[in-house]
Amino acid sequence: MRQHLLAAAMIAALAGCQGSEAPSATAPTAATAAHSQADARFAELSQKALDTWMQLSPVSATQIGDHRYDSELDDLSAAGQQRGVEASKALLAELEKIDVTQLGRENQVDAAILRNQLQSDIWNETTLQAWQWNPMTYNDLAGSAIYSLMAREFAPLPERLKSATARIEKIPQLFASARANLDPARVPKIHAETVAKQNQGILSLVDTFITPNIDQLDAAGQARLKTAIEGLKAAVAEQQQWLDKTLVPNAQGDFRIGAEKYDQKLKFALNSSLSRAEIGERARAELKRVRGDMYGIAQVVLKDKPGAPAMPANPSDDQQQTAIEAALELAYADKPARDKVVEDAKAALDHSTAFVREHDLMTLPDAPVDIILMPEFQRGVAVAYCDSPGPLDKNLKTFYAVSPIPDDWNDKQVDSFLREYNSRMIHLLSIHEGTPGHYLEGWHSGKFPSTLRAVLRSGLFAEGWAVYTERMMQEQGYLDNDPLFHLVQLKFYLRTIANALLDQGVHVDNWSRDQAMHLMTHDAFQQESEAAGKWVRAQLSSAQLPTYFVGAQEHFDTRKAVQEKQGANFNLKAYHDQILSYGAPPVRFARQLMLDQPIE
Repeated sequence: MRQHLLAAAMIAALAGCQGSEAPSATAPTAATAAHSQADARFAELSQKALDTWMQLSPVSATQIGDHRYDSELDDLSAAGQQRGVEASKALLAELEKIDVTQLGRENQVDAAILRNQLQSDIWNETTLQAWQWNPMTYNDLAGSAIYSLMAREFAPLPERLKSATARIEKIPQLFASARANLDPARVPKIHAETVAKQNQGILSLVDTFITPNIDQLDAAGQARLKTAIEGLKAAVAEQQQWLDKTLVPNAQGDFRIGAEKYDQKLKFALNSSLSRAEIGERARAELKRVRGDMYGIAQVVLKDKPGAPAMPANPSDDQQQTAIEAALELAYADKPARDKVVEDAKAALDHSTAFVREHDLMTLPDAPVDIILMPEFQRGVAVAYCDSPGPLDKNLKTFYAVSPIPDDWNDKQVDSFLREYNSRMIHLLSIHEGTPGHYLEGWHSGKFPSTLRAVLRSGLFAEGWAVYTERMMQEQGYLDNDPLFHLVQLKFYLRTIANALLDQGVHVDNWSRDQAMHLMTHDAFQQESEAAGKWVRAQLSSAQLPTYFVGAQEHFDTRKAVQEKQGANFNLKAYHDQILSYGAPPVRFARQLMLDQPIE
């Protein structure tokens, strides 16, 4: 559980709200009694699993909105890791004693999700063993420990500062665990170098959130906090020296996890019926189809333009490439100023929200969202992300974080970035991260009355939904059916396709950087800076990049199946609200629930 960021959760009574049969006015039959008993047992086990996870992962508990452990820090020592394994095995053994066929349909879904998570946790700890070779595990936890307490006002500031003080006091021990656990011979060079660059970022969090507010504490609290900060500074300096002098020079691990581990990790991460081979086959077919559609748009937007390239009905690969690139240049010409990216993202979010409201595409959230500069400790992996509050933290803001252009970038680097994140791409980014993408989906999903499902919400569902909305908005005529917006939308979708191919290409097929860059810059038309960043991300992570493509395919397939079933009665808003009402399980379960199919 601690190997990934837990999503937002909602406390609700688990018994009686997970698909059990309604009470009967007559005496219950043996069958209904068995159902009721099974659901009650599963409700108890669900709560036990949640309590166990919150105790073992206090930082995740804070992110979820369970603030019982805000002063504690995850124990990533070898002993702490072993306690986690034993807890997962015990929970799994209890789950196996429950006859899932006797559960209500919603509980059958949650039982399948719980089983997948427990098996994944055990495999991660005992087989993948990231805690022995991935230093980012420790760095991310240290930053999140402070950020999750201070970014949102879920409690009075003095109370959160006291919790932060306690956690700051424990971070030096976290760094000590990293030095004890990590085997430089197994640590990939790229992971070591990335953490060496990010290590100081935790002090910027202290400077931003903690230091300016010390006077909110009484004299004793201020003294304790100041001492803790000085201890943290010393610990960060000690950690930096170890990173620079020991870990980076001696890091010799392979960032590629290999076919066997990749396939198993992919199975756990996606919880999908698609195999690696099927994902690759479908992605390659989509790559060819989408490039063909882009060529068709190029023929339209470049028609009669001076100097337009040749655009025959049956182009060669070079002719197709040249025409699409020329059409994209028209879109690249419209780009934000270097210091206006965040401002333009906000305007784009306002525009997409108004479009959804005007066209009545789905129910809009009534909770606030803020566009912020991405915190320094989280930069270097993605350009933007959506950070939703834990639904236990009522009426708090969602953050749509955008990474600023680094101050040390030269004009060529900046131009490459802004060509990639041109004005139309900024619109797509705000659709994906904001409305009707992650922000809206998170709000809807948070209303589902299962804490377990909220904690284990599917990245496949969430990322797939965000990609689905990009196409859906274009189909509904966003930006007045602008063909260049359609072209950029298809290019953005190509990135999703490329993500899936890149991930297995790197970790299974031993792709070189040149092979990866060719896929991204040639086949998917990405700018050099974007592709270079994704190459780094593909080395730092595995089995996450395919979630966008696989999730989108399952969302497209589900909508098609529902449309075919409902025919003339199909209503887009009703469909969207219903698919979002299930609390973001893996898409295949949402489909089974929606179409009244067996839960498998």
